Amino acid sequence: MADGFPEHSELLIVGGGPGGYAAAFRAADLGLDVTLVTDEEQLGGVCLLRGCIPGKTLLELVDVQLLAREAQERGLRFADPEVDLDRMRGWKHEVVDQLVGGLHGLADTRGIRLLQARASFDGPDQVTMTVDGEPRRAGFDHAIIATGSAPTPLPDTAFGTRVLDSAGALELVDVPERLLVVGGGYVGLELGTVYAALGSRVTLVEVTDTIMPIADQELVEPLAERVGARFEAVHLQTVVTEMVEADQQVRVHLDGPDVPEDATFDRALVAIGRQPNTAELGLDTTAVQRDEEGLIRVDASGRTHEPNVFAVGDVTGGLQLAHEAFHEGIIAAEAVAGRAAAFDARAVPSVVYTDPQLAWCGLSEPEAAERDIEVEILRCPWQASGRAVTIGAGEGLTKLVCEPGTGRILGVGIVGRRAESLITEGVLAVEMGAVLEDLARCVAPHPTLSETLHEAAQLGIGGPLHLAPSNAARREG
Repeated sequence: MADGFPEHSELLIVGGGPGGYAAAFRAADLGLDVTLVTDEEQLGGVCLLRGCIPGKTLLELVDVQLLAREAQERGLRFADPEVDLDRMRGWKHEVVDQLVGGLHGLADTRGIRLLQARASFDGPDQVTMTVDGEPRRAGFDHAIIATGSAPTPLPDTAFGTRVLDSAGALELVDVPERLLVVGGGYVGLELGTVYAALGSRVTLVEVTDTIMPIADQELVEPLAERVGARFEAVHLQTVVTEMVEADQQVRVHLDGPDVPEDATFDRALVAIGRQPNTAELGLDTTAVQRDEEGLIRVDASGRTHEPNVFAVGDVTGGLQLAHEAFHEGIIAAEAVAGRAAAFDARAVPSVVYTDPQLAWCGLSEPEAAERDIEVEILRCPWQASGRAVTIGAGEGLTKLVCEPGTGRILGVGIVGRRAESLITEGVLAVEMGAVLEDLARCVAPHPTLSETLHEAAQLGIGGPLHLAPSNAARREG
């Protein structure tokens, strides 16, 4: 992977995930001499190699299975699917390999120097890298840290063959008869959905009183109902106080209301969060500052307290999403190149790829209440959408959070099928400072799910145009 060892680079990027390669591509396009160092053989980081892309590949296969089951209730019958784990893993690897090949091709055409090595700072303008077992030093004018994050284990519990992190679960070694999922956030719900669809009896435990505690609970409701039906058990306000691998099983002690204190599972997925990969970067040799969680402190351009060193992505906190890291990488590269650049996005979208999907951006109703911001709420229930009814997705809901008086759209939330794509229109509305009339007067194709955004907006300017009075969107505020 190396194109020669550089004694000095204009820009040295440490980390090959979305933040790192996005920064490298942008910096090279701006004419900088770029070296990208990663301790992995391939570009892509967690997102591409063992996170977002492999996960969505499996979820897509599972979605086909779930849709086939729903179709049988409407008169279209299929034979029970046969699960071929080898072929599923093969397809997942094919997808990853194709995208990795594309990244390496883009790096090559831009003349970016790629090195496979582990880098550690040795002062504010040089790093030490272990290349072929030998430590070597390289200087730089500027550096961008994009080393990402790693899954957080339970206290006194290590990840292994039966206690899995997300990467281990994505290997799809088998379909365990009984699977424990610890954590009711993105990762736990998405991978729990995969294994439940493939035949595992899934038990989920979550320390708070709801799944997806960071999201608007009105939007979470339809998802919670579906999860409750598909998982064998969901235990809220429950913690795992002990977890031990023994006799090819995982034994756990649970503490919560109405749960068995001791239980045994074939495998356990621990998905309780992630921690930044900053401990072994030698940052104490620089002026770079970190908080008590190890997150690097940066300004709006990604600049650290060491003026020529920047940081992007999971190492700086935030939402820890690939698309946020990607955007931050571009901003940092432009700042390094001397351009005026700052991360000032109003609406970074979040998406949960479950069934139904959950997506939101901008200000949510709970956030508005917490911050004492007066808002107007407009809702379009999907049982009033012709397209939603045709695909059996009437449980969905589209929700607009607006500024009273002006009608400016401050936030958008969607629960339902294909929310991953629908939320982009909401992001654009928030970023552009659109008001309700801007959205309501756009012509949406009929029948589509995107109409639900327009129907909600139309309520704010005088009433929805296409919904029957009994199914009318609701307005509050």
